[in-house]
Amino acid sequence: MPDMTPSKRVDGDALDALIIGAGFSGLYQLYLLRDRLGLKAQVLEAADGVGGTWYWNRYPGARCDSESHSYCYSFSKELQQEWEWTERYPEQPEILRYLNHVADRFDLRRDIRLGTRVAAARYDEAGNLWHVTTASGDHLSARFLITAVGCLSTANVPKIPGLESFAGSWYHTGEWPHEGVDFRGKRVGQIGTGSTGIQAVPVIAATAQHLTVFQRTANYSVPARNAPLDAAFKRWVKDNYDAIRDVTRATTNGHPFTISDRSALEVTPEERQALYEQAWEKGGLQFRATFRDLLVDKAANDTAVDFLKAKIRAIVKDPKTAALLTAFDHPYATKRPPIDTDYFETYNRDNVTLVDVRTAPIERITPGGIRTRDAEYPLDIIVFATGFDAMTGPLLRMDIRGRGGLTLQEAWDAGPRTYLGLQVAGFPNLFTVTGPGSPSVLCNMPVAIEQHAEWIADCIAHLRDRGLQRIEAKPEAVERWVAQVNEAADATLLPQAASSWYLGANVPGKPRVFMPYTGGMAHYRSICDGVAARGYEGFALTD
Repeated sequence: MPDMTPSKRVDGDALDALIIGAGFSGLYQLYLLRDRLGLKAQVLEAADGVGGTWYWNRYPGARCDSESHSYCYSFSKELQQEWEWTERYPEQPEILRYLNHVADRFDLRRDIRLGTRVAAARYDEAGNLWHVTTASGDHLSARFLITAVGCLSTANVPKIPGLESFAGSWYHTGEWPHEGVDFRGKRVGQIGTGSTGIQAVPVIAATAQHLTVFQRTANYSVPARNAPLDAAFKRWVKDNYDAIRDVTRATTNGHPFTISDRSALEVTPEERQALYEQAWEKGGLQFRATFRDLLVDKAANDTAVDFLKAKIRAIVKDPKTAALLTAFDHPYATKRPPIDTDYFETYNRDNVTLVDVRTAPIERITPGGIRTRDAEYPLDIIVFATGFDAMTGPLLRMDIRGRGGLTLQEAWDAGPRTYLGLQVAGFPNLFTVTGPGSPSVLCNMPVAIEQHAEWIADCIAHLRDRGLQRIEAKPEAVERWVAQVNEAADATLLPQAASSWYLGANVPGKPRVFMPYTGGMAHYRSICDGVAARGYEGFALTD
């Protein structure tokens, strides 16, 4: 085994690997590098606890939209057998308990530095080291730098004039106070109706004096049909984990169900209606798996749109409100497809008002509330359910500099450019877990995370075993992969959602580039495996 111990520095011995982030990605990456490869690795985490997204996202109604028996690690059979989920879709506190359990069970905490935000990372070509500076001024060095910062971890607070003048309190769902927020007797305004907003609305409305929802883009949603898991189902899951994992690894989105091979256009209208009704009653993300062509054929997609519009109109009693909620500007599931508990029903409450800010935009926030072009709404609390600077934001907010001082911001000036979502040309030994250009947010995230973390660990082991010290994506491989990512996206309806955060459209000034790989998790896995089998084709490996 070659010597991978770098030279001495004032901050102590350099590490083999530094991992940024202690969520699903960072915990598993640490386990692989430390426990399986025997490397000296450490995790740097900005929060005061592990959990990543699930440490920060404590907003009302915060819940996973992947089913619990698949939203978990699969690397340890013992872990799978000993942990029991309580609900079909677990709430934030339960997921956080799970991740804390994992950190304790595998003794990961001793190599995690909490309360440590990375401010900058610089690659030293002569020493082949990454030098990392924290916000508190500490300095660390490592041969490999691995970003496990998550795709949805940089809150996007819109720059609305007057926010600083607001006399009440305001919160972003991605940075929610750990002590919670008391809405009783309060006039609340919520901006945003994406997945997060759809989860929050019913919970806030249950206690607020009045809730005003400011909607820019009408969003589809399907009932989650969440419920406690009974003993028989829990037993079935434990007895069939291997088969469940085989399904998640073989499917497009990493979920424990397959997409039907039926076309929406090849069945009779009566059959189609019955199948949609069945999927609606079952609930959850499986609704979009009812037919194989919903995301590739506009006519097929229109059948789902018509069904969902009819359902919403039947639920929402006020025709004007129902019209606003069904004024869709994109095909179904071309933006993240939310699932909900009583979202549309909540608009039948007397204390809930829906405001269309597409036709009457928000002009400013005043000391007493929000003023649109048409009216002013008095508020005590404003909730920003405006999502995140997705995928690239968590990386770009750190000052990452590669060879020759090239900043990641400069490299991605026209949008993110990676090879396989794993590496960026000009940044040797930097790996990005579920980076742009990988399936990531289009998947059940733990499945995508495990694949990436395992690929990275195998790659580092390959380098070590052959006495190689450096790996970097070749520029021509990046160009080819970016073209493949664009080609895969263009083969679907997803780019038609002009307001999607998949395109960065929720962040003013952000380049409009379709960021995730739409070719499916199973196909992507085979591509990555093939690249590795061919000696890490498309990467430059040097000693």
